[in-house]
Amino acid sequence: MRLLSYISYAWFLALLIPLPCSAIPAEGEPPPDPHLNDAKLTTIIVRVVAQGAMVLGRDVGGARVSITDVETKQVLATGIQQGEAGDQNQIMRTPHLMEEPVYSSRPAASFTTTLELRRPTLVEVAAEGPLAYPSSMRRTAKTVMLVPGQDLTADGIVLHLNGYIVQIEHPKPGEPLSAKDDVKLRASLRTLSGTSVRPHGDWDSRKIRIYGELLVGDLVVERLQMFYSHDTGTFDAPFFVPLDKDAPNGIALRVVATDLSTGNSGLGMANYPVLPERLRSTVHH
Repeated sequence: MRLLSYISYAWFLALLIPLPCSAIPAEGEPPPDPHLNDAKLTTIIVRVVAQGAMVLGRDVGGARVSITDVETKQVLATGIQQGEAGDQNQIMRTPHLMEEPVYSSRPAASFTTTLELRRPTLVEVAAEGPLAYPSSMRRTAKTVMLVPGQDLTADGIVLHLNGYIVQIEHPKPGEPLSAKDDVKLRASLRTLSGTSVRPHGDWDSRKIRIYGELLVGDLVVERLQMFYSHDTGTFDAPFFVPLDKDAPNGIALRVVATDLSTGNSGLGMANYPVLPERLRSTVHH
């Protein structure tokens, strides 16, 4: 009897210990996808936009875009945004819900790339522009999670650049100026997308602080109040050229524009030699 009890107990333990076996799919269950770990094509659109304005298109040279894997530091894509600045009425005057496209209803400039992704990838998307105006170029970046096979199209990933294009139109940079001459400073002001800033426009100069400065060396010797000219489309201010003995290395003119409500600021600057007063007639003729 005792032997039989031992044998029964051994059988009971054997039933409790699972035997090794290979996994068998349930009847009717599909087999694992053999392509589950394959790279998936993923299309990404990037749009570089001037803050509070239009898209950086061909009029301002576009913008340079790069997409970099944050973990590996590998550059996945790089290129130039190309196309038009977009539909001004749609972008600037039409109200939108959060999910509604703003820039793709009538396609504006963009950079498009198709990546091969095997895993969700955190990337840094960076942009700099406008490429046609190096002195006004700005750079920005954001991090975005890209998921294999899930395209980011329509408006895509939107990057905003803060700033203005400020250019001194008169006197021409480097032009010699005669001491004691009465000169008119003229400067143009545009958004980074190339659209003009003027009173009562979509980009209203009345909301922007615009002023000029006359410098000798590093010192500001005069602050110039600038006014919009409808004849030239520029912001103007008269000034007198200092004596050549007071500016032996010439002068500099600086124009500053700032909009605190949008965070946009721009700067234009140029240098000029100053000639003695007695050479004035020679210069003018």
